[in-house]
Amino acid sequence: MALDDILAAVRVVAAGDALIAPSVTRRLIGAFAGQRPQPSRVRAAPAAHRLGVITDREREILTLVGRGLSNTEIAAELVLSIATVKTYMTRLLAKLDARDRVQLVILAYEAGLVAVSG
Repeated sequence: MALDDILAAVRVVAAGDALIAPSVTRRLIGAFAGQRPQPSRVRAAPAAHRLGVITDREREILTLVGRGLSNTEIAAELVLSIATVKTYMTRLLAKLDARDRVQLVILAYEAGLVAVSG
């Protein structure tokens, strides 16, 4: 783990937020998808409405977060720098009033950006 990642992790925890490894996020997504029925359109509408404040690129990032990709994996997928992905993540957290990455994953599912596999 690079020094920048360690410092970022310390800052996240010091701010009172949770830090979850991408592998744990993937397992949470798997458990969430396996135990939850497909969201109805009625439920997806409010979540989708919240996404009206984000750009197309932010929506693309949110979809990849919802699929459980790490910042490094998102950067590789979209041919972006990790710093750029981190900037997008910060913007998504602020715009969507999300506390952490897990809330972004849940929002992506509720908005229908990520299909529940079953």
